[in-house]
Amino acid sequence: MIDSNQIRDAADRIRQYLYRTPCEISPVISHQLGCNVFLKFENQQVSGSFKARGAFNKILTYGKEERDDRFFVAASTGNHAAAFCSALITLNLTGRVYLPENVGDSKLEYIKSTGVPLELFGKNSLHTEVYCRKIAEENEYTLVHPYNDPQIIAGQGTVGLEFIEQHPDLDVLIVPVGGGGLIAGIAAFLKILHPRIRLIGCQPVQSPEMVRSIEQGHIIEEDISKPTLSDGTAGGMEPSSITFEICQQYVDEWALIEEDEIAFEIINMIQTHQMIIEGAAALPLAYLRKNASRYQQKNVGIVLTGKRISFQKLNDLLHTAGS
Repeated sequence: MIDSNQIRDAADRIRQYLYRTPCEISPVISHQLGCNVFLKFENQQVSGSFKARGAFNKILTYGKEERDDRFFVAASTGNHAAAFCSALITLNLTGRVYLPENVGDSKLEYIKSTGVPLELFGKNSLHTEVYCRKIAEENEYTLVHPYNDPQIIAGQGTVGLEFIEQHPDLDVLIVPVGGGGLIAGIAAFLKILHPRIRLIGCQPVQSPEMVRSIEQGHIIEEDISKPTLSDGTAGGMEPSSITFEICQQYVDEWALIEEDEIAFEIINMIQTHQMIIEGAAALPLAYLRKNASRYQQKNVGIVLTGKRISFQKLNDLLHTAGS
């Protein structure tokens, strides 16, 4: 289990390399929904998402000489890969990144620009993760997993630490969920020290692996993902994922979000904040809009996890919104 001390240690470890992202009230969305909506702008984080927190923390747990002697590998649908590459470049380390064949164009372009060697493999993130772990074990490489690692979870948990420092009167925190690293880290910090805060996890209807696993009481292994605007949360979990038990224990509520609801929130953020967010970041906004009557006058936190959405997807959404 991850504890608050590990998360505080992670915050100290990564501080010089990453941003303490803004966490501000959104006057427009608060007015729209009748509650005080605080947005944590992880879409402004190094490499474009919260994933940098976990990647840097994992790699920095090794001393300088030790990490200089290692070859690091990671697998991802994009955001973790971008974070991993950013860490390698910043710390002058060597490694390789593995991506699924359907990785988004904007994420792939960023990763290519870093110069870190890459390989495309697999139809979804889980296929790629299994392959990457096999490569790491066979070659004694150091795996920087996107979620199934205590140090990754502790790094992501620093989002929760910062949120409560910036707004200690929070009533509810709503988080997008893929493999569960972010919400598990936040839960490990907030639900122990601030159990009154309600924690809600959101996934797209098109890729509901964590939600269905929670419902069934075990990690489902069949591939149930379909294409979704929330590609940052798409795909299944490793059968051994430590995030599952944390989510079982601490997440108060789960919700599934439809594609048209995701699309609306992406466009609404452009209209209200002149800001681009990825599909995953739209999930908690969509949940809150559907359930606003439950949170009138409450202080509601939302993690805007990242900003990378393909130009084609964004262009299609804008065209549809304007027609």
